[in-house]
Amino acid sequence: MIDVMVVDDDFRVAEINAKYVGKVPGFRVAARAHSAAQALATVERGTIDLVLLDHYLPDQTGLELVHRMRQQGHTTDVIMITAASDVTTVQRAMRLGALHYLVKPFTFAALRTRLDSYAALRRTVDRVGGRGIAGQEQVDRIFGALRTTTVPTSPGLPSGHSEPTTDLICGVLHSAGHPLSAHEVAAETGLSRSTAQRYLRHLEQAGRLRLSLKYGDTGRPEHRYAWVAP
Repeated sequence: MIDVMVVDDDFRVAEINAKYVGKVPGFRVAARAHSAAQALATVERGTIDLVLLDHYLPDQTGLELVHRMRQQGHTTDVIMITAASDVTTVQRAMRLGALHYLVKPFTFAALRTRLDSYAALRRTVDRVGGRGIAGQEQVDRIFGALRTTTVPTSPGLPSGHSEPTTDLICGVLHSAGHPLSAHEVAAETGLSRSTAQRYLRHLEQAGRLRLSLKYGDTGRPEHRYAWVAP
């Protein structure tokens, strides 16, 4: 098994990512951290094979953490999972040795593709012989193991809707286990309320969510949405 640490300052996002990892054969979540200090302390114990790392952490950036890890001699592999999409950050991640860079929001399929390629990399290195001398063919195999194929977008989404955002909202509702309002979904995902409402309305019309009304003392009833198991 490949032991993974999920690092994200948002507890709920870390929970969703951990559940994603748990669905991929050969991987298990061995630890979670919500700050750079927690993550570094876990890496220092030497039990982690792979870190799924957010860039925006409360005490340091993810890349600052990777830099500290490398300075201290930790060779733990890193896949960045972050909303940071500026070219400078991406380039720094490459130079610090991040094996993949996944931009939030993302789909489970996109994460699984990266994890599968990472597992393929480890198998290839083992076959080549670990510390043995590799010829060009073996080197090409090692680098080729990290290549991923583009995950196609599901058809049928309305104009202006994206599959990653759809999956993010579905993941939040699935994890919640009880109905949520558009305001609550927006808070969980970091989306605006209007964007969350637009996606929720489409998902409800498509039969993926169940709509219910919550009546308060005064005013209009609140719309609440619950996950419908397929």
